[in-house]
Amino acid sequence: MDKKSLSERDICSKYIAPAIQRAGWDMHKQVLEEFGFTAGRIMVRGKLHSRGERKRADYILSYQKNLPIAVIEAKDNKHSVGSGMQQALGYAEALDVPFVFSSNGDGFLFHDRTATGAQVETELSLDQFPSPDELWQRYCQWKGLDDQAQKRIEAPYYDDGSGRMPRYYQMNAINRTVEAVARGQDRVLLVMATGTGKTYTAFQIIWRLWKSKQKKRILFLADRNILVDQTKNNDFKPFGSAMTKIAKRQIDTSYEIYLSLYQAVTGAEEEKNIYKQFSPDFFDLIVIDECHRGSAAEDSAWREILDYFSNATHVGLTATPKETKEVSSITYFGEPVYSYTLKQGIEDGFLAPYKVVRIDFDKDLQGWRPPKGMRDKNGELIEDRIYNLKDMDRNLVIEARTQLVAQKVSEFLKATDPFQKTIVFCDDINHAERMRQALVNLNPKRIAENRKYVMRITGDDQEGKAELDNFIDPEARYPVIATTSKLMTTGVDAQTCKLVVLDQHIKSMTEFKQIIGRGTRINEDYGKFWFTIMDFKKATELFADPAFDGEPVVIYEPGSGEPPVPPDEPEGGSTGQPGSGEEGPTTTAGPGEGGVGKPRIKYVVAGVPVYVIAERVQYYGPDGKLITESLRDYTRACVKKQFASLDDFLRRWSDAEQKKAIIDEMAAQGVMWEALAEEVEAKRGQPLDPFDLVCHVAFDQPPLTRKERAEQVKKRNYFAKYSGAARQVLEALLDKYADTGIESIEDMQILKIDPFSQIGAPLELVKAFGGKPGYQQAIHELEDQLYGTSA
Repeated sequence: MDKKSLSERDICSKYIAPAIQRAGWDMHKQVLEEFGFTAGRIMVRGKLHSRGERKRADYILSYQKNLPIAVIEAKDNKHSVGSGMQQALGYAEALDVPFVFSSNGDGFLFHDRTATGAQVETELSLDQFPSPDELWQRYCQWKGLDDQAQKRIEAPYYDDGSGRMPRYYQMNAINRTVEAVARGQDRVLLVMATGTGKTYTAFQIIWRLWKSKQKKRILFLADRNILVDQTKNNDFKPFGSAMTKIAKRQIDTSYEIYLSLYQAVTGAEEEKNIYKQFSPDFFDLIVIDECHRGSAAEDSAWREILDYFSNATHVGLTATPKETKEVSSITYFGEPVYSYTLKQGIEDGFLAPYKVVRIDFDKDLQGWRPPKGMRDKNGELIEDRIYNLKDMDRNLVIEARTQLVAQKVSEFLKATDPFQKTIVFCDDINHAERMRQALVNLNPKRIAENRKYVMRITGDDQEGKAELDNFIDPEARYPVIATTSKLMTTGVDAQTCKLVVLDQHIKSMTEFKQIIGRGTRINEDYGKFWFTIMDFKKATELFADPAFDGEPVVIYEPGSGEPPVPPDEPEGGSTGQPGSGEEGPTTTAGPGEGGVGKPRIKYVVAGVPVYVIAERVQYYGPDGKLITESLRDYTRACVKKQFASLDDFLRRWSDAEQKKAIIDEMAAQGVMWEALAEEVEAKRGQPLDPFDLVCHVAFDQPPLTRKERAEQVKKRNYFAKYSGAARQVLEALLDKYADTGIESIEDMQILKIDPFSQIGAPLELVKAFGGKPGYQQAIHELEDQLYGTSA
């Protein structure tokens, strides 16, 4: 057998798989073959989206289920033994595995990421592949796990029998945490972007530690009642009767898994000691969800719980580790054992990418100065100064501005989908109410259909808060638009939210990331693949901040025994105290706003016109940066990544067995065919072939329409060498090409429809060409004629 003639799959089945098996690996329990571990990045242009290719490892080897330790990349025998190594190293880095192999069927190149000496890569014969025990011992040594710790990390995952596996990054987070606890680490921080399944990850961590009896009694703390209930009824359901929710301040010490609101174990002074009904050593493990919300603050009421149960292991979960001069999650928990960022989630296709619509108003950018002696609607004398963006809706309410924001939001919904779930973030409750009124008045038809089309969902409004569940329920149509200030910034799992409106002053990176997280969930069943951010207050300028989605940075590092509040810094920021989190209509002024503690006057003015002076759309680019780019520029960049020159493209196109393969490959790389055709054809007036779209847009060649290409073939009298049914079929295929494009004529199923079915049955038509090879040859010749490659 000529090994060089074998496909990559043949090399896998004839050489690589037998070598793994001979080394003692169980092919059913320990080996995942051709395993896709990402979902494929979603790329958006215009109203369309496409998915990129998934990252797919040829083999992932696990010591036991969900404990991967090695990856193998296979190539056919025309490649060298190590030609898959660089690709495999990229996969190994993502999958958090130390042992990396590349093979072409002759042997293996082995890269040991645990090696500290000079010999990092070695060549092995097919019979030298290491056994599971050999790699496992090396893995445990690398991780610093002694014999006792090894046994602890072998605690199994929860398996419901459905075959559900954690995503690769969830597995990394779970394994890293369980390993840290096995080594005796008592403060652990996990950073995972909103929408990546923190609660499911927490469940598996708790399950493994509980089932292995490492941690017998466990407290899970969350900051929203809805989160506790969702957790109890969904991800944590397998704990069954061993689990309880602390409610009504009643303590029953007979359970093992406790779920609680921070607020349920803190509060007014007389209620504050509820958790002291437990002994300080009662809990072995405390998991703190959304731990950025103050649990690390020295003066936080929530922190008291952690201090009381200080002997327990504390695991903090957050999308945004709080790093301010006042409070540091990292200072409390230590460096994250694992981070999975928004950027990574979008790159992998697990989180929705976004477009940003930035709208600037004249009064925001150019400022507004009141005429001398002008009073506002409430009779207040307006201070004579220039008011600009930082004052809007805080010191100054221009009614026309609120109206214009509501108008832009309404216009967007009408032009796209009036029923896409929308959150409008406002500066305070008063602002949220004004925005609700403006949106109601601009959408009378929708309000007539259902008064809950627009709802204010804020901490002070019981009816609005009662609609929160309906807003986040994909099955519930109403409410569609929610106006809010702080209540919905975190912990609201709005899977189908497609529009996030920012009319709020956001200066905190933590808050910004949380707000963006409201839109990042994907829900394919409801057509949610991406979302739009509409920004009226320049909040998205935070995208340019190096801290956006970078590794968390500690700003202040207190020494031993020092509080996390720097001694010469004034107290400020969130203290993490329980409450609605809403800012009411009257607040106190900050520096330069009338003096600390002095009530801030908010002027309300009518009759001042506001105009849009700039409006632009930006996309979240592959490098995590926002790009303002035309569809043509984007396509040109995509094509030139794949094809160095026009000749290179022409050669690939001509050599392709099926043109559809190239069309699909380019779609996976981000070329939006439908949107591109729509834009270019609008100027041409007739449909263009993908071939012409690429040549025209990427290489500046004058395009021909499909009809023009078909006419050229007819003029050449190419069909003269065929007769009877064969000639009729080719003429009909040429007409089909002019109507529907190249992909349809490459599919043999076309022979089952008119006009082909009137000429004869598919089998007869293929026989007219002397059989299937003759028919396929005729199609290739027709394509050569269409694209001029043999002309």
